[in-house]
Amino acid sequence: MDRIKYYVGDITVLHVDAIVNAANSSLLGGGGVDGAIHRAAGPELLAECRTLNGCRTGEAKITKGYNLPAGHVIHTVGPIYSGKPSDPEDLRNCYYNSLEVAKSNNLHSLAFSGISTGVYGYPKKEAAKIAITTVKEWLKENEGYDMEVTFVHFSKEDHQIYHELMEV
Repeated sequence: MDRIKYYVGDITVLHVDAIVNAANSSLLGGGGVDGAIHRAAGPELLAECRTLNGCRTGEAKITKGYNLPAGHVIHTVGPIYSGKPSDPEDLRNCYYNSLEVAKSNNLHSLAFSGISTGVYGYPKKEAAKIAITTVKEWLKENEGYDMEVTFVHFSKEDHQIYHELMEV
């Protein structure tokens, strides 16, 4: 699908309309990708995040991108993996709601890192299936809307998982 792209590297250097931050519920920064995005964007991002009153699991909220090449950051809170039946739906909502926020803000290019696959412990292959399926479904539902999605992988191992799943 030509509306889906892949990139191995640092999400904070991408020139897209928005990058998606796998945030914690406070939206006030953390480790991993969340911390990298906050550091790259500068202190203004933290200041704006303080005005958003946090975010619940599966929801998405938008801020400016500040010092990032991306014009915006869409913050979403993934589930902490527990094996509960609600985990897949919560993760699906992260991707779906981020796309909806992008569309409602007239954004046309979005980059996702693997939501919940770091310290939140979601198994990478399961999470990748949910990400790919949700994005493909959203793109099909919104066929008339010009949207390009980039899946960003920190490692070649992660990239390989997505590559294999996309060929199925």
